[in-house]
Amino acid sequence: MTDKKEEIDDYLDNHYIHRSNWLRAAVLGANDGILSTASLAIGVAAASDVREPIILATLAGLVAGALSMAAGEYVSVSSQTDIESADIEREKQELKEMPEVELKRLAEIYEKRGLKKETALIVAKELTEKDALGAHIRDELGLNEISQAKPIQAAFASGAAFTVGGILPLLVALFLPLKNMEYYLYVFAIIFLIILGALAAKTGGSSIGRAIIRITFWGTIAMGLTALVGYLFGVSV
Repeated sequence: MTDKKEEIDDYLDNHYIHRSNWLRAAVLGANDGILSTASLAIGVAAASDVREPIILATLAGLVAGALSMAAGEYVSVSSQTDIESADIEREKQELKEMPEVELKRLAEIYEKRGLKKETALIVAKELTEKDALGAHIRDELGLNEISQAKPIQAAFASGAAFTVGGILPLLVALFLPLKNMEYYLYVFAIIFLIILGALAAKTGGSSIGRAIIRITFWGTIAMGLTALVGYLFGVSV
């Protein structure tokens, strides 16, 4: 019996939705790390014929971008957490001041989902007796352990992923030939983005082909426009 329960728990834990929070932050961070540092390096490479400015710009973009990504993600997700907390406090107050109204509201939610009116009321009463606040948080507010915001987790995932993504263009700028550096950066950045898109799609259970096309298209536009700026305003340094 215990083994069967563990199998069911493992099955539930393997659903793709359980990965949504950290996967979104990690993919966004790594994608931005590759794209922003590669674009910056390409713009400088198009405007310079020596390696040092390219490396300096790439390294500065990597450090600043990682910190900015982590801080931005933390602030954004923290704001979501504040909203969730405010709604939970409001729900506590409403349960205290008007429990009958809240019970009726919960029953109406279950009725709209397909239960008969009498059954919906029975379910609402039983769930209220067990954990009234938990039932309302889950079914009225739509919050659960999967969807609930986690600021520190999101910030760490974004910052770390950006750093890993940004190191890849930096390695290209450090070790590949200076001549045609912008083309090396573009090609390798696209390869990195394709690998990332495929891994993210496979982990999230979505279409790999669609993810690769999307990430390649927008990556090419971003790096192409940055290279154009470098060519238009570039001077040899």
